[in-house]
Amino acid sequence: MNYKIEGPFPLTLRATTDGAELDITAFLVRAVLTQLVTDAADDPTGLAEELAGIGELLRSAVHQGRDSQARAEFDAEMQRLVDRYADGGTVPLYATGLHQLRDAAAEVAAPRPVPGQQNRRAS
Repeated sequence: MNYKIEGPFPLTLRATTDGAELDITAFLVRAVLTQLVTDAADDPTGLAEELAGIGELLRSAVHQGRDSQARAEFDAEMQRLVDRYADGGTVPLYATGLHQLRDAAAEVAAPRPVPGQQNRRAS
């Protein structure tokens, strides 16, 4: 079952067998990708060079390991991108949406019968 969460960027919460999935597509498209393509249209060469530089940092970080200076630089660049394109990684919710998320999460987190156990009880 899908639960719709209202807000500036509507979300969807869906129960899975292991827990839940939170769909943030509206946020990614309207905020992140829209700003990214706008920047690409304004300065395609600059954006490409910036992303290529971050890609080089990633390669270096993978080669040098997680405690390397390259990893610290890569992490800092990724946080800068998150801050610039994804509002620091936060998705705003209105009070109504927050209540909807709370209620949906409570319903998704409630114990559910396992299909194999249901069949055994019916026998």
